[in-house]
Amino acid sequence: MLLTIIIKNSAGIPIYEQIKEQIKEAILNDEMNEGDMLPSIRQLAGDLKVSVITTTRAYTELEQEGYIVNVQGKGCYVAPKDSDLIREQLYRKIEDGFNAAINAARIAKLSREELEKLFIFTLEGNEFG
Repeated sequence: MLLTIIIKNSAGIPIYEQIKEQIKEAILNDEMNEGDMLPSIRQLAGDLKVSVITTTRAYTELEQEGYIVNVQGKGCYVAPKDSDLIREQLYRKIEDGFNAAINAARIAKLSREELEKLFIFTLEGNEFG
């Protein structure tokens, strides 16, 4: 699994936070799956040309948030997605998407009925559930 992380020094966001958020997104978007091994802390630090302390903090926070598990002496792996913390993050992502769609519908002056029809049409087109 090739993990691509892009660090932006001008982003105004701490580097460890950028690393953490990009790994979370890769997990939530199924670019990384349960059991996938992450690069070692030292390897990732070397690849990104950042300190080991920075990558350690990103991995520690990911583990605390339930995204990864650290197997002593073996490395860090993507945690099972049925973890309550990851499930909560996915709920939040869905809510954000719904809110963005509702705001766009307001701007487009769609009625509630039109929005519901569009949602059902989209849902059926994606073979959900």
